[in-house]
Amino acid sequence: MIWLGLSLVVMIGLAIFIIDYCRKNEKKIFPMILIVLFGLLLIIPGCITTIATGEVGIKTTWNKITNVNMKEGIQFKYPWQKVIKMNIKVQKYENDKSMETSTKDMQVVNSVIVSLNYQLDENKVTDMYRKVGEKYDSIVLEPAIQEAIKSAISLYNAEELVTKRSEVSNTILETVSSKVKDYGLNIISVSLKNFDFSEEYNQSIERKTIAEQNALTAEQELKTSEANAKKKVIEAQAEADANNIKNSTITDEILTQQFIEKWNGELPKVMGDNGNILDITKLIK
Repeated sequence: MIWLGLSLVVMIGLAIFIIDYCRKNEKKIFPMILIVLFGLLLIIPGCITTIATGEVGIKTTWNKITNVNMKEGIQFKYPWQKVIKMNIKVQKYENDKSMETSTKDMQVVNSVIVSLNYQLDENKVTDMYRKVGEKYDSIVLEPAIQEAIKSAISLYNAEELVTKRSEVSNTILETVSSKVKDYGLNIISVSLKNFDFSEEYNQSIERKTIAEQNALTAEQELKTSEANAKKKVIEAQAEADANNIKNSTITDEILTQQFIEKWNGELPKVMGDNGNILDITKLIK
């Protein structure tokens, strides 16, 4: 549209100049001039094209490649030539329809969504166009991604698919890269965005998780009981050892000394058969 507008400005300027020239020279060629200007207006926009930043142009003449790797900026061509513009920026691919596949342990995996960043090699743009054309994403890239997803997931069991998600993404990246590198497609990154298992498997995982939690609780309770029992045994043994040590150190001399220290100087009185209290001190006298 920019060049169409510029062409109109040029044509209008040229028309004003020619009309003014014809008026001064009294030449009546005005209708011819209009025809020429109209023809130029149609032709000039077809001779100019622009290559934007991040694009590479391929010029074809009657569908035959005549110029390759046209750089960004203004480019000139004949009206019967065509310039194919190939995007060499980093592009994103994400499968529109979720996929279904299976793991190494034959668990069904559905709702698989993969996001991928890729870039067309500037030096292989012509080969890509010559072999595949402009729709290389649907002809080459998409089938390679689908095959790589199935191949990568089949290397892992269901549990590993969850615990090794990053590794699975790297495996997909390596597999896709090996399939499309000859076409000039560089795979930059792959992210396994979403996947899900069958309802039966999800329920079995839930039951397994509950059982493991119960087992851990029971194990912890057993360890606590064992620890308490061991503690009681240790305490009982310590008390027994203390009593043994105490008993082994008590002698008759120690008992006599303790008795003397606590005696108030009075001998005990003993009750007789007739109920009279016998004073042991009087008997001694």
